Amino acid sequence: MKVLLLGRGGQVGWELQRSLSVLGEVVALDFDPAHNPDGLCGDFTNLAGLAETVRHVQPQVIVNAAAHTAVDKAESEPTVARLINAEAPAVLAQAATELGAWLVHYSTDYVFDGSGSQPWLETDTAGPLSVYGQTKLEGEQAVASTPKHLILRTSWVYAARGGNFAKTMLRLAGEREALTVIDDQVGAPTSAELLADVTTHAVRMAQAYPQLAGLYHCVAAGETTWYGYCQFVLAQAQALGWTLKAGPQHVKPTTTASYPTPARRPLNSRLNTTKLQSAFGLTLPHWQQGVARMLTEISGKP
Repeated sequence: MKVLLLGRGGQVGWELQRSLSVLGEVVALDFDPAHNPDGLCGDFTNLAGLAETVRHVQPQVIVNAAAHTAVDKAESEPTVARLINAEAPAVLAQAATELGAWLVHYSTDYVFDGSGSQPWLETDTAGPLSVYGQTKLEGEQAVASTPKHLILRTSWVYAARGGNFAKTMLRLAGEREALTVIDDQVGAPTSAELLADVTTHAVRMAQAYPQLAGLYHCVAAGETTWYGYCQFVLAQAQALGWTLKAGPQHVKPTTTASYPTPARRPLNSRLNTTKLQSAFGLTLPHWQQGVARMLTEISGKP
């Protein structure tokens, strides 16, 4: 089997290079063509080049881990965000249809308006609050046009590689004696590692059972706020021997309204994963498990 992976340089893309390798040959492409083999195109602003690359590689599976994820920046450059998040996935969907290939695509809780307190179902009506959310929704709709598709909506993604919320809080806690963190947005921190492993399992099963094609929610179990997330991170870090000026007891809660941003954030980012777990026979681990693992990894402690 040949797998074409797009967006290899991102957090999820990096983990997918590992997980997908058990399926067969993985052709992993970066946004910058200078870093790609044979001059292949992974640039989502070059739609013609993208289509030609798929035709050249002739994969059985296309995994799209590329996206315009700068949520606030998208508000000032909607054309670029739409090109990368919606138009490029549409090109991939057309190419997948022509090849009869599977297309895997990642989306976000930002397609919802964040109202209420119940975990969102795949069948709930979308209502994005931002350009990012709107363009990701359009990307979902484009990908769903090809029969063999798997769309995984997720939230609050982190990884040991690259920047993330936990690393930022650790840096700030090492510099300041008190932190103030938002406590009215609720979700589940989800590791890129978990997403990659679920993806590989889902691809393998979907090839055997094509009726599994569709849209799924994929996040770690449990829920927290950014405030609770921060407290957990600092407590774990102290247990691992990190020297911090601010411990979990020095974190103060605040509201989203106190931190105005160009793009509105959904307050309720809970995603119901019952459909995914039932369809693919999975049990998703609690968010604390993955975060603790990541902190151990970056601390260098055994």
